[in-house]
Order: sequence, then structure tokens, then C-alpha cells
Amino acid sequence: MRVLLLHLASITHTSEDVGHYGGSYKVSNGLYKKYGEMRLLDTPICENGFLGMGVGAAMTGLRPIVEGMNMGFLLLAFNQISNNCGMLHYTSGGQFKVPMVIRGPGGVGRQLGAEHSQRLESYFQSIPGVQLVACSTVANSKALLNDNPIIFFEHVLLYNVKGEVHPGDYCQCLERAEMVREGTDVTIFCYSRMRYVVMQAVAELEKQGYNPEVIDLISLKPFDMETISKSIKKTRKAIIVEECMKTGGIGASLSAVIHESLFNELDHEVLRLSSQDVPTSYAYDLEAATIVQPEKVVEAVHKICGVRAGV
Repeated sequence: MRVLLLHLASITHTSEDVGHYGGSYKVSNGLYKKYGEMRLLDTPICENGFLGMGVGAAMTGLRPIVEGMNMGFLLLAFNQISNNCGMLHYTSGGQFKVPMVIRGPGGVGRQLGAEHSQRLESYFQSIPGVQLVACSTVANSKALLNDNPIIFFEHVLLYNVKGEVHPGDYCQCLERAEMVREGTDVTIFCYSRMRYVVMQAVAELEKQGYNPEVIDLISLKPFDMETISKSIKKTRKAIIVEECMKTGGIGASLSAVIHESLFNELDHEVLRLSSQDVPTSYAYDLEAATIVQPEKVVEAVHKICGVRAGV
């Protein structure tokens, strides 16, 4: 975002507290002093208002970045996101584009309670015309924008993650998955914070003699079927790990696509590890029990690959 603000005068950033305060998680810290209130615009607490304003700004030539202070609050602007943002290019007969990014923190944090632990990717995946992206590292969060409306999911527990950024003008392609670890036994698909949960499990699985392949989806809509197909044709087994709810989640959509298009390449049905279909508890132990933990990933690999001797 800082690079875009520097190089493109059409970029604006709008939401509650993104200007003077620098954002609830300090993502825009220091930018107000540099670019002023016309490009870092503080708004009232009115999600449907400032999301609608963002759509209008995008229609008239700007490239607004609109933050949801917490992604759960964006449900208040569901009409603006679905009926306006996602459909205007179609309903206007191509007269208008909506090159808009909606971004912000979400996911299960640490004892934030049910309303602040929402995973909205499952809510938005059925909206036509909207791309869904979930970043997990510093490198894949530096993404190349396009003329489509994009919902950019940032996990509340990943803001402290540090890493190398691709030099120069290189950016992550929004439609491309990332090969995190090559392997031969089973493909584990994940995204956002679950990448780190999976890699904790992989460390244990390596000790047990397993060789899993790990793919970070990044693009939740559309899926990178080229990378997904290539991996499944190699390993012939798949596990999907997500923080989303199991009913109607991203994993459900990906599992359906894999079974429909790659059924004959599979030696085992796709396994899904997802959050429990319950509101997220404030109590730490109950919260942890509702989401996927590394030992669950290990158990799933044992189930799909068989238990190795000595394990």
C-alpha cells in the first residue's frame, strides 16, 4: 500500500482511524502526515457509507483502498460489496470498472470473542465479480492490483510476521498459489495463518518419515487450478486445512472442484480440516478447541497415508 501511494496518485485509503491514528493495527501509520487528508481519509463509524463511497470513487477513476477495521464489521456493508462493488461492471454493460481493494484484519485472534473472530471468506466467495485473496507472508502480501474489486484478507495474528520483500517492482500474482514445500506423499492445501499451523505439523511429520507437499492457496477465488492439478497428479492425495467454518467454507468449494475435475487422479477422498461450526469462544481453551491445531494435521496425514512403522 505504501508503494502504491507513492507511485499512483489515484490511490486513496479510507476507513475509521486510518489517518490521524494510523490504523487500528498501525498499517497506515505515518501516511497521513505524508499524503494528507484527501488520500488518507478518516470516516465516521458507518461501514455501508464509506464502502459505498469507495465504490463511487472507483467508478469515477480513483483506485480506493478501503479498510474494515475488523472484517466482521463489513457485514454491515454487504449490500455495497455484493450488489454494487461486484456487479456494477456487468450491470452497467461495461461502462464502469470498480478497481477497488477492500482489506483488513480478521480471523481468530487471541480471545477476541465471537464477533471479532469472523472469517468472512465463506460469506463473500459466492459474490460474482469479486476476487478473494488471503495473504500469509510479507512477500505474498505485496500483490499486483488489477481492475477488479478485490477483498484482501489479512489475519489479525500475522501483523508481526517479518520477512523479505521482493525487490523492485516485482509483485505476487493475485491468481497464483505458492509452493511452500515440495513433497510426494500428500498435498496439504492451506491459506493465511493455517500455513504456519501446517508447517508446525510438517516438522513433526518429517521426523516420522513423511514427505508432504504444502501449497498456500493465496487466491481463494479463483483457485489456481494449474498448480492444484499438477500437485494432485503427483501425490494423488489431498488435505485441505482452513480456519474457515466447515459448512460452506473455502475448503468445501475446493474439495468439490477437486472431486469434480480430478476424481480419477485421487487414491483417497479429499480430507477437510476446518473450524467447528460454533461461535468462537472468548475462553482460551475453548477458542483453541474450535480451530485446527498441528496435531490434527498430523492425524489427517496418518489417516490418508497410513501410519508408518515406529510412529
